[in-house]
Amino acid sequence: MKILFDLFPVILFFAVFKLAGSNPDTAQALATYINYPADPAHLPVLFATATAIIATLAQIIWVKWRHDKVDTMLWVSFAIILVFGGATLLLHDEAFIKVKPTALYWLFALALLFSKILFRKNLIRSLMEEKMSLPDRIWGQLNLAWSGFFILLGVLNLYVAWNFATDVWVNFKLFGATGIMFVFIIVQAAMVSKYIETEKKDNV
Repeated sequence: MKILFDLFPVILFFAVFKLAGSNPDTAQALATYINYPADPAHLPVLFATATAIIATLAQIIWVKWRHDKVDTMLWVSFAIILVFGGATLLLHDEAFIKVKPTALYWLFALALLFSKILFRKNLIRSLMEEKMSLPDRIWGQLNLAWSGFFILLGVLNLYVAWNFATDVWVNFKLFGATGIMFVFIIVQAAMVSKYIETEKKDNV
């Protein structure tokens, strides 16, 4: 359920992009109705971007209402999509929203790296140590692995964005990046599982 919640803006972005792309007359009529002059060819990504911004804001409102405290990562995600998505909507330039995932991934990578270098704090450990106990060396490796992963995923997003059509990038944004993330998580889980099992045996 948490995964679906996190993917909510991405799923809606994908759905609105496909819907507007397959119904260009309706998209143009809506743009005319709300007095939003734009190239009809750009309307799918523009409407999808607006939807993603609204969806992320809705997430914040929902979390605030249900749990009172909004996670920092959600605030960061909202700030980034507001900046890059807002630029896309104002300038009618899809390049900004295409760069947005890379900006988010690289920000995560920098946070992981600089928290460790400047403050001697392992963010991956802070997030996960209540769920599992690992040797310090493994926590360090996980922190570096996630940093490198986010850097590479950001590069891959740019490669797809600049070398393929927008509809291909939209498909990659939902299925490609998400699929790669799941595979990476599974690989990481497999790598640390032996240390968890070893600790359980030591505690018996």
